[in-house]
Amino acid sequence: MHGPIPPHRFFPYLTWTDIEAMPHRDRVVIVQPMGAIEQHGPHLPLVVDSAIATTVIGQALDQLDPAIPAYSLPPLDYGKSNEHWHFPGTITLSAETLIRVITEVVESLYRSGFRRVVLLNAHGGQPQVLEIVARDLHLVYPDLMVFPLFVWAVPNAAAELLTAQELELGIHAGDAETSLMRSILPDQVRMDQARAEFPQDLPTESWLTMEGALPFAWVTRDLSRSGVLGDPTVATVEKGDQLLASLVQGWVKVLADIHRFQQPCAQP
Repeated sequence: MHGPIPPHRFFPYLTWTDIEAMPHRDRVVIVQPMGAIEQHGPHLPLVVDSAIATTVIGQALDQLDPAIPAYSLPPLDYGKSNEHWHFPGTITLSAETLIRVITEVVESLYRSGFRRVVLLNAHGGQPQVLEIVARDLHLVYPDLMVFPLFVWAVPNAAAELLTAQELELGIHAGDAETSLMRSILPDQVRMDQARAEFPQDLPTESWLTMEGALPFAWVTRDLSRSGVLGDPTVATVEKGDQLLASLVQGWVKVLADIHRFQQPCAQP
C-alpha cells in the first residue's frame, strides 16, 4: 500500500491511538502528494505526475533526519486535468471539486491536531488551485500552515541536463518527465513510441508565453497532436537518476525548513 513511501512514514499505517499519543502534533509535517491521471503522449503511462510526486517525497522522507516527525498521506491521483481531456484516458476533476477534496482532507487533519500540511504537487495544471485553497484554509484557521508547493520548484539538475529549447517548451512528456519515468518505472515507458513535438506558431517578438508572467490560455490539443510538448526521444535513465537525486535532495531540505517554520506575525 505504501509504494515508494517508507512504511514508518506512511500516515495510514498509524492507529488513532498512535496519533492521540503523538507529542507536539502542531510540529508534525503532513505531506499530501498530488498528481493526475492524464495523457502523457503515446510513450508514457497516465500516472506520470502521481508517480513523480510519490517517488520524490518517498525518497525524501527516507533520507530525512529521523528526529523530524513527518508523514505522507496516500497520493491524490486525480487532479484538474481538463487541458488534456481531448485525449482518451484523461480523468479530471473540476477546480471546484479539487478545492472541496483538499479542503476536507486538510480540515480532517486539523481536527486531529496537525498544523503543518504540504500540498506536494507534480501536475502543472493545478498550482493556482492549490494556492487558492491554501490561503482560504489559513484564513479560516489562522494557526494552520498550508504549503502549496510544486515538486519541480526546488533547485535541481534540469538546467545542466536539458537543452534550452527543452527547458522553455518541454513542459509535458518531454525529456525531463520521460527520463524520470525511465528511472522510476522503466517497464512502463515505451521508448519505441516516443516522438518529439514542440508547439508551433507561438507569439514572436512578444512578451506573451504559454507559461510565465504573461500567459495565454491554452489546451493541449492547441499545441500538440501527440499530447507531447518536448523531445522524449533523447531521454535516458542516467538523466532520470540525476534529476531524481537532485529533487530528493531539495525536498529533504524543504521538509526540514517546514518543520522549523514559524508563521510570520506582524508586530503590534
